[in-house]
Formats: sequence, C-alpha cells, structure tokens
Amino acid sequence: MSADRSATLRDAVGLGLAVGLYGAAFGAAADAAGLDLWQAMTMSLLMFTGASQFALVGVLGAGGSGLAAVGSALLLGTRNTVYGVRMLPLLRPRGVLRRVGAAHWVIDETTALAIAAPDRALARLAFLSGGGTIFLVWNATTVVGSLGAAALSGAALAALDAVVPAAFLALLWPRLQRSFPEAAVQRRVAVGGAVVALALTPVVPAGVQVIAAVVAVALAGRPRVASEEAR
Repeated sequence: MSADRSATLRDAVGLGLAVGLYGAAFGAAADAAGLDLWQAMTMSLLMFTGASQFALVGVLGAGGSGLAAVGSALLLGTRNTVYGVRMLPLLRPRGVLRRVGAAHWVIDETTALAIAAPDRALARLAFLSGGGTIFLVWNATTVVGSLGAAALSGAALAALDAVVPAAFLALLWPRLQRSFPEAAVQRRVAVGGAVVALALTPVVPAGVQVIAAVVAVALAGRPRVASEEAR
C-alpha cells in the first residue's frame, strides 16, 4: 500500500471513529425525547445525518409537533443534496444500487474527506472508508446511548436536556475555528442564525425557531447576483 493510500485510510478511519462516537449522544437524546430504542436505531440507519437527527429529537423533546420536527430535519438535510451534486462526478457510482448507497453516505465529513483527496481513486477510498466507519460506529453507539439513557433516572435523566445543544456545539465549534477565505462569513452567519432562534424562542411554538433560523441562514448565504458582484 502506498504512503498516500495509507495516509488517506488513516485519516478517514480516524475521523470516522471520532464522529461516530456522537451517536451515543444521539441515542441518549432520542431516549430523553421519548423515542424507543427501535425508533432511534431506525433513524440512525435510514436518516444517517447527524444534524437532522439531533434537530428532530430536539424539537420533539422540547414539546414541538411532529410536523415542526420533520420540517427542521428536512431543512438541515437539504445541504446533502448540494454535496451530492459535487460528489457525483468525483465518485461516479455505477448502477442504481450503488448510487443509492453512495447518496446515503453523503454527509459533511465524507464530502470533506473526498474533496480533500489528491485524486479520484483516493477520493473514493476516503469516501468509502470514512463513510463506512462513521455508519458502523454511529449506529452501534446509538444503541449504547439509548440503552444507557434508559437506565438513568432523576437528576442524571434531567441532565440529558443538555445533550442536543452540547452535541450541536461540539460539531459546530471546530468549523467556526478554522481559517479559510469564507470563515469570517460563516461565523457571522452562524451567530445570526443563533440570534434569530433565540429571539423567536419565547414567542413561537417549539421547533419553529429552528426552521426560521435555517431559512435565515440560507438566505444570508445565497450567492450574490452578477449586478452586486460588478459593483
């Protein structure tokens, strides 16, 4: 195995293990929101997009309606469609089953791993090894988190209310600390979305503030029109 392949595989599996461990937080949050073990497992198997999963159980746990929970999850999941457009010419999966399987693993981390690879072969290796590791570990730790939370009671169970925001912050913070041309803009957009959500929380039903914040962030991050760029 070449040095490049070894380095790609090491980075992909390492990232996959680190990200996959957050499945335990999701399992605990799902249990705190009233979901059964099989429901949490089904979400991790079929949704497999952490931000959407946390959003859904977060809204349900806060007393929001199922419609608001699903709406929040869908809005957060739309970014994976954009990733898919970028990943299709890079991975070039053949056949319907391979396309569906590849689409299921198109998330933030696998996209970043594939795009960072120096060539198409290594991009595929990074995507498959990273995606496979995250998928397996995330689903296994979902079970651990859900079963562990079910055994808690009293103050420990009440503390699970902090799981969702803490997990979101843990996923978001490394991205806000990075230095790249769009970093300052992304930090401002993140703060703006948080302000919108906090401002609406006292006056709207649970979950609506999440949807409003996502819409506000999407509008703030829309591409500039040609006339604006020409100024």
